[in-house]
Amino acid sequence: MEFGPVITRAGEVIDLLGVVAIVVGVLYAMADAAIRRIRNLGPVYTRFRRVLGRGILIGLELLVAADIIRTVAVTPTIESVTVLALIVVIRTFLSWSLEVEISGHWPWQKSRAAAADEGALGTTSDRPAGAERE
Repeated sequence: MEFGPVITRAGEVIDLLGVVAIVVGVLYAMADAAIRRIRNLGPVYTRFRRVLGRGILIGLELLVAADIIRTVAVTPTIESVTVLALIVVIRTFLSWSLEVEISGHWPWQKSRAAAADEGALGTTSDRPAGAERE
């Protein structure tokens, strides 16, 4: 049994799922924003960007997976691996920058929520987590 066509088809299906994830994410973000706007449920723009960004992130991750699968399915050449590497770098950069936009902080920084939780619990860097407060 030839696995090449099966793997190629799997890559195409995952590609389709990636596109569907992006389209569904866009439609969901728009519907959510419209409902929030009509019902006056708080800030619309910030939530719209966050919801839209998450949909795009999921889609990009699926598209990268499909590219990897398709490149592995055919006999890898220097050219195909180079193209794959460039695609992965570009999509990874897009995913990373979207994640920074959504979370509002650099990956190496603590999130505002985590920092607030630590402040509320009295955890500091010089005291181990779980140590009793004086």
